[in-house]
Amino acid sequence: MRNLLSMLLLGSLISGLPGCASLQEPSPDDPYFAPLPPEPAPRPIIRNGSLFMQSHSNSLYSDNKARHEGDIITVVLREKTQASKQAKTETAKDSNVSFDPLNIGGRNASIGGNVLQFGSSSSQDFTGDAKADQSNSLVGDISVNVLQVMSNGNLVIRGEKWLTLNTGKEYIRLTGVIRPQDVDVNNTVESTKIANARIEYSGTGAHHGGQSPGWLTRFFSGPLWPF
Repeated sequence: MRNLLSMLLLGSLISGLPGCASLQEPSPDDPYFAPLPPEPAPRPIIRNGSLFMQSHSNSLYSDNKARHEGDIITVVLREKTQASKQAKTETAKDSNVSFDPLNIGGRNASIGGNVLQFGSSSSQDFTGDAKADQSNSLVGDISVNVLQVMSNGNLVIRGEKWLTLNTGKEYIRLTGVIRPQDVDVNNTVESTKIANARIEYSGTGAHHGGQSPGWLTRFFSGPLWPF
């Protein structure tokens, strides 16, 4: 019993090391997919002795779209993805090898009364079938802030929304880059038009924790368990 507990504790410690897994899960902060913003243009300082600022002025006929750092814009979440994949492989291989009895002087050569001959046959069959289906859907609205205005006019947005429900909390986090042309007259933009979008919808608390297996179950179901 002591040896079994020691093995379980050692396995749980090994499974917690980040470098022990043979396959590393992808990260949303992978630098390979990081956006490459252009170099920010220098902002000229205009000293005209007036409270009026030309860069932040709107005409009487302009709309209220977000265009400056700190402005608020509403993102309409309309995410829906569906993927399906199916693969099937079948292989077969048969082989037969035989040697006729060795004939010497009109008689079959033999040793101890056994005729010298050889025969071999083999057969191999393999069948593989795999199928995967996945679909996701996320609908809702979230208001975020303009974090940065790039030199080419694109807007970097970021924001989150937290909801407290009984003993748990749910949150939505969103970051990405949008074009001012994609913002409609209601100061909203669709999530499908966000570049380098990072949308995270998850939760904390008892309800969220009850959906995840414990560490012992993860150990027995993980690749380190030999059986």
